Amino acid sequence: MATVTESFSAEQLAESNAALAGATPVEILSWGVERFGSRLTMATAFGPEGCILIHMLAGIGAGTRLFNLDTGYQFPETLALREQLMERYGLEIELVGAEKTVAEYEREHGGPLYVKNSDQCCHDRKIVPLRRALAGYEAWITAIRADQSAHRAQAKIVGWDAKFGLVKLNPLLKWTRRDVWAFIVANKIPYNPLHDRGYPSVGCFPCTRSVTAGDDERAGRWAGQAKTECGLHSLDSSQL
Repeated sequence: MATVTESFSAEQLAESNAALAGATPVEILSWGVERFGSRLTMATAFGPEGCILIHMLAGIGAGTRLFNLDTGYQFPETLALREQLMERYGLEIELVGAEKTVAEYEREHGGPLYVKNSDQCCHDRKIVPLRRALAGYEAWITAIRADQSAHRAQAKIVGWDAKFGLVKLNPLLKWTRRDVWAFIVANKIPYNPLHDRGYPSVGCFPCTRSVTAGDDERAGRWAGQAKTECGLHSLDSSQL
């Protein structure tokens, strides 16, 4: 692959990833803001990691466009957190919705599609809107950590996202869950109260449940299914 984007070659991608291997998340974000400017964006589901990145971006005055994929099935607590973060940091977090309302979507499929085909539901209400939201951008920031899943363990700090056709920046990739919560407590960062009620990972309410002590961090997502990702961060061989 000789070229990743018109202005960012595969060689530059490898060099940047190597140069940032020992960088802090703030340094990685600052590099991304300087390198991509208005062509950089961030999607957030308001997990604890996303809240940290919003805090950091506000601290460096990035002005980066932030958005949330509003599936229509988010917990009220998640949407309330969005309002809290916007007020705390004085920034806008755009809601990017699916083409059809929940009522229209469920009417089309004869009821909630997540019951019989959660993969298709995630595709229609997350992947399709995300692809639309990323159009015209050169890079996007995500809040994934390598220790969250086998898929995420294969990611790089600066990688090429073949699925969406742009550079993917993962500033918190090397952090642990302990690192995340220590930073949130130290900096008094707002977070979803569901985390205090046994929900370490929060997605759409029909497909998220609380977990018990000792369960995997993402055990409450699509419980009873082999699925652990909605597709946003699943890798194929071209992304490794």
